[in-house]
Amino acid sequence: QVQLVESGGGLVQAGGSLRLSCAASGRTFSSYVMGWFRQAPGKEREFVAAISWSGGSADYAESVKGRFTISRDNGKNMVYLQMNSLKPEDTAVYYCAADRNRRALYFGSYYSTSYNYWGQGTQVTVSS
Repeated sequence: QVQLVESGGGLVQAGGSLRLSCAASGRTFSSYVMGWFRQAPGKEREFVAAISWSGGSADYAESVKGRFTISRDNGKNMVYLQMNSLKPEDTAVYYCAADRNRRALYFGSYYSTSYNYWGQGTQVTVSS
């Protein structure tokens, strides 16, 4: 079992930055693909970014490429999402997720249904 706890959300002006953190429990964390998803009011949950077990590969939604960076520290059981040049359309609840069945990214890493464990979410609000 893995428990995920997100932090770092808040209110920021457009153009600003935030760093989200996800603390994971469980000794097998380091072998999982980890992802970030977000859900805005009235919209479906959408993929933001994912990272392989080693951190050697990562991928992003087109809408955040060049602005967001996902990283992980397996020694600390942490996953991060650095968000720069934030836009009002980035406003959402951000969720951290773990895929216990995969070490490497694959086509399923872009879909929320591939992930087994979820955090409670952290709110990010970007004002214009």
